[in-house]
Amino acid sequence: MAENSPSNSGQPQQVNLQQIAQQFMAGLQRHFDMLAFNLAARDGVQESAYNERVNAPRVMPAAPHHQNFEQMQAYARDLLVRQVVGDCMNLAVTGMNNAHFFLALVKATKANAQVSPEAQQAAQVSQKAFVPAALDVKFNKLEQDYGIMCELEDSIISLGFIMQILLQQGGQVKEAQVDENAELVLELKAVKILGRQSETGKQQGKLVDLRKVFKEGDIITLSDMDLQLILVTIASFADSLFKAVSLYAKSIQDANQS
Repeated sequence: MAENSPSNSGQPQQVNLQQIAQQFMAGLQRHFDMLAFNLAARDGVQESAYNERVNAPRVMPAAPHHQNFEQMQAYARDLLVRQVVGDCMNLAVTGMNNAHFFLALVKATKANAQVSPEAQQAAQVSQKAFVPAALDVKFNKLEQDYGIMCELEDSIISLGFIMQILLQQGGQVKEAQVDENAELVLELKAVKILGRQSETGKQQGKLVDLRKVFKEGDIITLSDMDLQLILVTIASFADSLFKAVSLYAKSIQDANQS
């Protein structure tokens, strides 16, 4: 699956960037579909159905601590938000790790299709240093070592802050997460409808930026649509990253042929 970094078991290997990208995007689509399913299931559940399911075994592990329907709705919503943000951060980091391994191989082999043991080892050493690096260090390494400026870098950094806020700070934005304007800004990708094609009647749209701004002291709140757009944003980030990696590989190949 795309969530796993390419194997570096020690044997020389070729890495297919297109396959990496396709597997990654397929995995991302499964996350998107699962979120849509969970949101639809939550919207459709009735209190009576919840109570019936709770009472079906005729016994509970600790009945005095049983939570009612409204309490569980709030708990499930909070859990879903943290899960989606955490999963999306893992996906973004995995995409960067996969891209870096390909870049390291391209650099070590000078874009040669044949991977020698020496080139494989050089790529593995580079990857070993990259994988545990902090998020900002990963972005810096991609820029410094390969000239890749990641689109939506700020969005990924902000998403990392939001995950930290949700897991460690009870959802409240603190000074460490805000910029010079005392704001934490999360830019998401959304679709703006431009109109319909006269011939087919299909809607035309384009991706635009949607800004969510949190002030110091604010509690992070994300709507259902926000959660879906976070996944769309990760897709846009990965798409631009893999395209940049492809251009880097092509530039090395062109340099070899000149």
